[in-house]
Amino acid sequence: MSTVFTVNDMTCNHCASVITKAVKDVDANARVEIAVADKRVVIDSALPAQDFSEAIADAGYTPVAA
Repeated sequence: MSTVFTVNDMTCNHCASVITKAVKDVDANARVEIAVADKRVVIDSALPAQDFSEAIADAGYTPVAA
């Protein structure tokens, strides 16, 4: 199952790596695709979107379900 977020406060590759780490801390096997220019995070995992939303928020970003 894919979960897609728009993260408007993600501005660089460092932001992308912080978000990737936050996602992997929730599900080490998740597949994460990040497009910094599009402010888009796509996560393939069986876990609920809310788990990833909270992890990204805890990392200091503002995910919005897309």
